[in-house]
Amino acid sequence: MLKTKVSLLSTGTETIVFSRNFDAGTHWDDWVRYPFFPGYACAGVVVETGPDVTGFRPGDLVVCRQGHRSHSTLSASDCYPVPAGLPPEEAVWFPLAKIAGHGVRAAGITLGDSVAIIGAGPIGQMTARWALAAGAGKVVVMDRAETRLAMAASAGAIPVQASAEEALDQVRSALGGAKPRVVIDTTGNAAVLQTAFGLVADFGTVVLLGDTGSPARQTLTADVITRGIRLVGAHDGHNTAEWNNPVAAAHFFHFVLGGRFSMRGLNTHCFSPAACQEAYDLAAGDRLRTMGILFDWSLIAPRDKTLKSN
Repeated sequence: MLKTKVSLLSTGTETIVFSRNFDAGTHWDDWVRYPFFPGYACAGVVVETGPDVTGFRPGDLVVCRQGHRSHSTLSASDCYPVPAGLPPEEAVWFPLAKIAGHGVRAAGITLGDSVAIIGAGPIGQMTARWALAAGAGKVVVMDRAETRLAMAASAGAIPVQASAEEALDQVRSALGGAKPRVVIDTTGNAAVLQTAFGLVADFGTVVLLGDTGSPARQTLTADVITRGIRLVGAHDGHNTAEWNNPVAAAHFFHFVLGGRFSMRGLNTHCFSPAACQEAYDLAAGDRLRTMGILFDWSLIAPRDKTLKSN
């Protein structure tokens, strides 16, 4: 049995579900049924183990793909040990890092590559860090929010404060006049895909990582054929022997502890679980002011704490 310390709200997935911001007949429509139990990022302490469990003992800090709840009973194979020195508030980011890793792997990034990332939200932040860790020479991140861009810059990315539609000249300037070989859309905004085609270099790759609720509005442009652009989708469910939950957790923890993944300032708000309505209202209505929204399961009073940078 696991006693939750913190869980992390996925401001993309969970606000789409919260607002029911998806079209009929989509995979979202098939998945979301009420009552719906949200969340998939949890860090907690083992309080009890079964007689056949040998890899864990009470007191161990672990992360798991579990919803927002105070306690969970899980298979040991679905729990991943957190190394000493890594606080639960950072370790709990591993599922979002794992999703972003799918996008970077799908892009086939090689040493010195130029990469542009649309969106500096939680998935965009993790994508920028993986792209740099994978050997990209320059990683440009586009967003309207200055605070979000500062977080990406702290990890080594080049910030561009503009929408994707407005950013082409700034992106090319940051890359010495060239277009990026890879563009990764992390936004989940259906209208962004066409812009991504215009941003990427000839024969480049566009990765669709943000999962929109309106996929029918994502349409191709002539760029795909005339400029030989490769479009590839990436999703949390695309697990392989090379990239899956335990593999991603191990790599993520290693990079964070080694200083290659800056987590500074990524957690911006913390709520008591009793204040979940307030937390979801904030996430859905003011996404530019938020990044990591935590539920602290040790809190009793339904209050919001705005966190200071680490």
